[in-house]
Amino acid sequence: MRSTGQGPCLLGKTWGYDQTSIWVSEGCSGEFVTGRLEVAPAKPAVPRHLPNVGFLLFDGDKGQIYFRLFSYGRYLNQRNLDQTYTDAFGTTHDVVRRQDIQLQKFFSPFSGWFLTPKFRYYLYVWSSNSSQGDPAQVVGAGNLSWTFNRFASVGVGITSLPSVRSTEGQFPYWLGVDDRLIADEFFRGSYTSGVWLKGELQAKVKYMVMFANNLSTLGVSAAQLDNRLDTQSYSVQWLPATGEFGLWNTFGDYDDHQKVATRIGLHYTHSLEEKQSQPGTEGIENTQVRLTDGSVIFTPNLFGPGVTVNEVDYRMSSIDGGIKYKGASVEGEYYWRWLRNFTGENTSGIADINDHGYQLQASAMALPKTLQLYFGNSQVFGRYGDQWEVRGGENWYFMKERGLRLNGEWMYVNRSPVGYTAYPYPVGAKGTVFHINLEMNF
Repeated sequence: MRSTGQGPCLLGKTWGYDQTSIWVSEGCSGEFVTGRLEVAPAKPAVPRHLPNVGFLLFDGDKGQIYFRLFSYGRYLNQRNLDQTYTDAFGTTHDVVRRQDIQLQKFFSPFSGWFLTPKFRYYLYVWSSNSSQGDPAQVVGAGNLSWTFNRFASVGVGITSLPSVRSTEGQFPYWLGVDDRLIADEFFRGSYTSGVWLKGELQAKVKYMVMFANNLSTLGVSAAQLDNRLDTQSYSVQWLPATGEFGLWNTFGDYDDHQKVATRIGLHYTHSLEEKQSQPGTEGIENTQVRLTDGSVIFTPNLFGPGVTVNEVDYRMSSIDGGIKYKGASVEGEYYWRWLRNFTGENTSGIADINDHGYQLQASAMALPKTLQLYFGNSQVFGRYGDQWEVRGGENWYFMKERGLRLNGEWMYVNRSPVGYTAYPYPVGAKGTVFHINLEMNF
């Protein structure tokens, strides 16, 4: 009859029913009426707007449509970076140092259900305007799913591999605006095509299993893929204190928890990655398999004259944890990656590569619902160099709503192992970077 919890109640997604019971998940709770009534109650009002879901365009017996827009403008200043960097093999590279203003990204999803609340769709158009002219600068994508109950939902299409916490589905509710710390960006998987199963093992334990084509499908055509379907990713999250960790499992405590909320997450991903199935180095969601000095491992002659890697066995795992209370949060994640079984031209002399790293973030709502301050630190360790960064920033929610924020962020990085046009660092960056973002998300 009415919602009473912190999480949104979406029929077929976060609540449902069968002949014997009603189920809820992801923080949805409420008052429900069951059984036969002589006088049918009025149809419960469907929320006209849900944060990160959008505005309700249509609600009827045959289906439901929500529409959402996400976009942000960014001023980026990289002029204080060093002009060059030298990789672990002694090669010197120029660093492109930008200062520009961009309508950085545009994201427009439609979501809802059709014919039955058990059958759901999530379809969108996505543009990264700083990558004009690059592959996958404009993407039409999405997925279809069938929800059996709170324990099991099956999906097919494009979604993010559950390889790290930031790919569990809470985007864009990060502390910064659409920018991961370097360790998270270095180790994670990306958006890819596949099938998945997810749900709850019990009220405070959630899981996801995905079988996919590769680590990143953006900018990669089907003709570039092998035919082995050899990418798998698994995640489990435990929410021991309250059974939730904020709206959509967000970073930071904008929700202002009055009881301590905690989480622990585990992730594991395995993939056989081929040279021909990689996105471009300036891809919209670039996840090229790189060494810790930023070198792409598939680069010809990287490991020596006549040596070219065509395929590598990629394995990555992470563990994360966090705590939130009264507007404050501390959240961290540790990563391990193993690269082995290199195949290609003259690759027998390449030893297994083991890398690891971490990120740590702390935040506080200095003014509830209005001003958030945060700090982040990240490091990547490996045979080809140890890189690190620190950053601090603020989010001003000037309408006292999550949907609009003005973000300013200062960063110092020591030899970034990752970088592309949609990311605030170029590969090899050393020095300070500053950017200002105006974000809209409804």
